Amino acid sequence: MGKVYAGLNMEYVRHADKPFEWAAEKAADLGYKYIEPWVHSGRELMSQAGYYMSISMLDDPYRVKRTCEKVGVKLSGISAHTSLCKPEISVDYFKQAIRFAAECGAPVVNTDEGPKPAWTTEEEDHILMKYVLTEAAAVAEPRNILIGLEPHQQYTKSPEGLDKIYKLVDSPVIGINFDTGNSYLSGNDPAVWLENIKANLVHVHAKDISVQQSKDERGKVTGTPAGCACGDGVVDWKKIIEVCKTAPRDIVLSVECGTIEQAERSIAHLKPLL
Repeated sequence: MGKVYAGLNMEYVRHADKPFEWAAEKAADLGYKYIEPWVHSGRELMSQAGYYMSISMLDDPYRVKRTCEKVGVKLSGISAHTSLCKPEISVDYFKQAIRFAAECGAPVVNTDEGPKPAWTTEEEDHILMKYVLTEAAAVAEPRNILIGLEPHQQYTKSPEGLDKIYKLVDSPVIGINFDTGNSYLSGNDPAVWLENIKANLVHVHAKDISVQQSKDERGKVTGTPAGCACGDGVVDWKKIIEVCKTAPRDIVLSVECGTIEQAERSIAHLKPLL
C-alpha cells in the first residue's frame, strides 16, 4: 500500500501571467509539496518573456531542478501532452520530454492519445500509437521514467478504451495517469474506474467538476482543461484518496484547477483527508 500526497499542476497560473519560478514558489507557499510543470518544444513568446509558466525543453533541465530545491518542492511528474496518434509530432517530442524529465528529476511523464488525424481509422490510430509508445518506452526504460497515459480524448473516454491503449506495448514503464474530472465528464464513476486500474496507477490529476459544468457537459465531452477547486464540485475526494491508498506505489494528487485562489481552496480541502 502506498502513500498519497498533494501536488499542484502549474496550470493554476495559466491565466495569471507568471513564470515557472514564481509559480513554483507560490505553490510551496500554499503548502504543496509536489508540482507538475508543463513543457513545450522550441521557443514561445509569452513564456520566454516571463508571462507564462510553460518551460521550453531547449532550456537547461537544471533550471527546473534548481528551482524546486530553492523553494522546497519535489516534482511529481511533467505534463507533456502530445497526440500519440500523430507520430510525426509525438515521437521526437515525447522522447525529448522523457530525457528532460530524467535530468530535471521528474519520475513521470504524462500524456494522452490526443486529437486523432481526420483521415485515419481507429485500427490505424492504434497502430500509430503502438509505434509511438514503443519508441517512447525504449527511451524511458533505461532512465527509469514512467509514462502516464491519461483518459482525455476520443479513445480513452471509457475504461475499455484506456485499457486497450495501455496494453498496446508490454513495458514496465507504461502506467496510468488517472484524471478524476475527465473520467467523470465522459460519463463514468471516477472512484470505480480508479479502483479497477489502481495496480497500474502512477499519477493522478486531481480535477473537480462544478455542479454547473456537470449539468452542461457530462456525457457530451471527453475532458476539460481545468476543473474547479477540489471540494467545490462533484468528485468524492474521500473515496478517491481511499482507493489511492490501496495502490501499490505512492501517488501524488496533482491538482488541476484554473486559478491561484482555487489552488488554495483545494489544498485546504484535501489536507484533512490525506
